[in-house]
Amino acid sequence: MFTYQIKVEYHGTNFVGWQIQKNGLSVQEVLEKALSKFLKDKISVMGSGRTDAGVHAYEQSAHFKTKDKINNKNIFLNSINFFLKKYPVVILSIKKRPSKFHARHSAKKRTYKYFIINRRSSLVLEKNKAWHIKKKLDVKIMKKGAKILCGTHDFSTFRSSSCVSKSPIKTLKKTNVEKKKSKIILTFVSKSFLQQQVRSMVGSLKYLGEGKWDLKDFKRAFKSKKRSMCAPIAPPHGLYLYKVKY
Repeated sequence: MFTYQIKVEYHGTNFVGWQIQKNGLSVQEVLEKALSKFLKDKISVMGSGRTDAGVHAYEQSAHFKTKDKINNKNIFLNSINFFLKKYPVVILSIKKRPSKFHARHSAKKRTYKYFIINRRSSLVLEKNKAWHIKKKLDVKIMKKGAKILCGTHDFSTFRSSSCVSKSPIKTLKKTNVEKKKSKIILTFVSKSFLQQQVRSMVGSLKYLGEGKWDLKDFKRAFKSKKRSMCAPIAPPHGLYLYKVKY
């Protein structure tokens, strides 16, 4: 058997998420069907993480095993993307990996970005691609809040009630908030994240930015380790899995 890593870009609006589910079409299902058809083999695809319904990816990483070696990567990419053309999914690259490689367990760093469009006018080009917030946000205080999140902490406040992770303790290696015209870009880097952690953190930073909380309120909610203290979570359509490093 040969092991291959693929990098995948997708628009998540019309998918139920990355993982195969009974209630709708997933990115994983689309990929497995296309790969199985092209390679004439029963293919199972394992992603680096499960993105929720409506979440997008610039560069999701995944792996699969197949009985035959893929000799021409250009032919593979052209052919597989032809099979995928009716879906908002494309395979960007393919790389042969050692048999022990695992897209999820071998990952050392994951980067997520969240996009907010902060303006009065409604969205046209960025519709379903960013969170539209009309009220002016204070980016300076959002930056201060993001710094508080950096480091190793118990992130129970920002953990979904359905999260199955063994521990709520995670290490955020980097947090960043920057503004480019009307777009606010929030970046989070960690080895791994809790379910809905990023969207929960963004929702709480938004509360801070619009003046519903001050820094004391933000710290109190974070340190409480209580899910009930979290601000309403940010919608999925502003979130992007940006990069996975090994």
